[in-house]
Amino acid sequence: CWTSIRASWKVVGSSPLEFAFFSRETVVGLLSTVDYNCSMTLEELVACDNAAQKMQMVSAAVEELLVAAQRQDRLTVGVYESAKLMNVDPDSVVLCLLAIDEEEEDDIALQIHFTLIQSFCCDNDINILRVSGMQRLAQLLGEPAETQGSPEARDLHCLLVTNPHTDAWKSHGLVQVASYCEESRGNNQWVPYISLQER
Repeated sequence: CWTSIRASWKVVGSSPLEFAFFSRETVVGLLSTVDYNCSMTLEELVACDNAAQKMQMVSAAVEELLVAAQRQDRLTVGVYESAKLMNVDPDSVVLCLLAIDEEEEDDIALQIHFTLIQSFCCDNDINILRVSGMQRLAQLLGEPAETQGSPEARDLHCLLVTNPHTDAWKSHGLVQVASYCEESRGNNQWVPYISLQER
């Protein structure tokens, strides 16, 4: 039961990430305190299932949105390109995606860029979303496999979806993603997260 496991982490004053670095003996000792007979309530199971379904729906909406935006030349790709656009015309930006995979989380320069972009988006009421699944992102945007990771590859860490003032372009995916961002803010999750799955 996760409640018991979390209680075990608190006993040793550690986070779930630190748990991974414990010795075998420590892990066995902690897990022996877990009550495996405890179970989730029906309401908790339904809530988890609903959250998983919503995440899948939003991920599909993001994929649909990115493909449509690129096709209609409404997608800005790259950290520096995005920063330039937001300085010149922040009102045209309707969504900012910050994409990163777990192995890049220690990239301090990238995290600094992300922090600055997140702050700018919050100040300018731009919806923002954190995304993992760089392989899937490259696949969606038609990045050739042989250029991925090479100097010629586009920087997919920051993507902006724009909506020029002269055009009332609306995408079903954009409406869904905007709704998800708004709902997340209502739950004090200012930068919601989704995962794009490889296919």
